[in-house]
Amino acid sequence: MKRLRIWLILLTAAWLGMAGCTGKEAPLAEGETSYMIYYLNSAMTRMVPQEYRTKTKDTEQLIQELMDRFMNVPTDLDSQGALSEKVVYQGYKQEDMVLYLYFDNNYAAMEAYREILCRAALVRTLTQIPGIDYITIYSGEQPLLDANGNLVGMLSSSDFLDGISDINAYERTELILYFTDEAGEQLFAEKREVVHNINTSVEKVILEELISGPRQPGYEPTLDAGTKLLNVSVNENVCYLNFDSSFMNNPLEVKDYIPIYSIVNSLSELSSVNRVQISVNGGQNVKFRDSIELNTMFERNLDYIGKSEEAAPVGPLEEIKEE
Repeated sequence: MKRLRIWLILLTAAWLGMAGCTGKEAPLAEGETSYMIYYLNSAMTRMVPQEYRTKTKDTEQLIQELMDRFMNVPTDLDSQGALSEKVVYQGYKQEDMVLYLYFDNNYAAMEAYREILCRAALVRTLTQIPGIDYITIYSGEQPLLDANGNLVGMLSSSDFLDGISDINAYERTELILYFTDEAGEQLFAEKREVVHNINTSVEKVILEELISGPRQPGYEPTLDAGTKLLNVSVNENVCYLNFDSSFMNNPLEVKDYIPIYSIVNSLSELSSVNRVQISVNGGQNVKFRDSIELNTMFERNLDYIGKSEEAAPVGPLEEIKEE
């Protein structure tokens, strides 16, 4: 498994911006103001600031001018726009210190890691305009929601500094998850890439992805969507999971061992996990579906893994070439 870390260390970006304004640069002409336009590097792992000078003072004209520069990367710059080419910018509205930006539905459909970077780039670029302190983003006439369905709301430049916002430290991780087929008797691997905060353990992310269900057509879930994970920890290559009672009420029409080994085999893909201990409300002296004792250490079991004629999907990884 290869992890590609995305660190938005914006202090570094700011430093790079200041470096571009040293004595080596031509001094500002009379009436000019310098702004930093934020693009993305070619790997889409960090923001790249580029100085832009203008004599424009009118706020409305300046918004339009900076947005135009934001969406059109200079040909001599080895960078790309933060917005996906599929996204359509529909305009803006300013109310006092808040700038509302309107995009079509393709904005919310961007890959999570790119949207996070784009969000930061928009805020860092446009809050430089005097009188604009906050940015609010709309996608398809609806206010932007985060990955958990929560309203993102107004964003300020300070949200992206010194780790104040969890947007500053995200990580892309390739996972191999095991789901079942319509018969519910075997497990099949699905490879997917997820973006998560570095403060969230990969083990927890795996459980969250299993609960969310498969993306591969023909694959079926192994855990009910209402399953609640209370705690996860790893010690000496043993992953300890604690669920609430919803884990015991799995209503899916699958063999009893399928939910257990969907979890165990998925976690065992990590080099840090060799065995899995499952508890329910802190206790282990229970039987899952009255057939599987949980007071044991579960290990990877290849007997339940079926063979698929089609390769597991890789989603965004098809577009990200590993060096």
